[in-house]
Amino acid sequence: MLLHTRWLFLLSVALLFTGACNQETAKGRDTNPASATEVAPVRKQGITDDYTSTNRLIWQKPDLVMDLLGDMDGKTVADIGAGTGFFSLRIIEKAAKVIAIDIDQRFLNYLDSIKMLELNDTLRQKLETRLATPDNPNLKAAEADLVLIVNTYMYLKDRVGYLRNLKSGIAEGGKIIIIDFKRKRMPIGPPQNIRVPLFVTEEELYEAGYREVITNDSSLDYQYIITARK
Repeated sequence: MLLHTRWLFLLSVALLFTGACNQETAKGRDTNPASATEVAPVRKQGITDDYTSTNRLIWQKPDLVMDLLGDMDGKTVADIGAGTGFFSLRIIEKAAKVIAIDIDQRFLNYLDSIKMLELNDTLRQKLETRLATPDNPNLKAAEADLVLIVNTYMYLKDRVGYLRNLKSGIAEGGKIIIIDFKRKRMPIGPPQNIRVPLFVTEEELYEAGYREVITNDSSLDYQYIITARK
């Protein structure tokens, strides 16, 4: 969809366009240092450090994930931990609206630069970037029909509390999909000690009040998939 060779150019535009905003955001975050150290110790390594150098198009199987999201016609999808938009920029082709959510303003600036420079008017109107906090996705009541959380769940400090907060932002009967790294030896991914095992994520979804929890540990080589309903 997007050529990786253009990332540095887009990043330069984003940083120039929002430099002042970044400074203010950084000042605000100084009052909450836990957000940087307890929630995203790995993702802070770089703005485009999104597993892009590890053949992600092959092992992430984005088409399979898109199929799991199902029919998105007329629906709003929240991509939590959107990063550089690996999924957000695919989902806007099929959904009525995509809310790309992240706690790092730099990623949102990056996506805004892509929105401004790369997307046509139709797709541009369907993509919204939104800054969240480590304990709340900042969704309005029943705002999202579908929620996707990829390579992010392990960084949440209070995972059950976060899932409970998230429920209010999901429409009744809405679906949540969590994709995260298996806790085993593999050539890519974050340190094993911060990964959340599949069975733990499953139990935490039940504890937070979700239903129809379905696990899939075989479709992806390095990650498990869990779907659930509000």
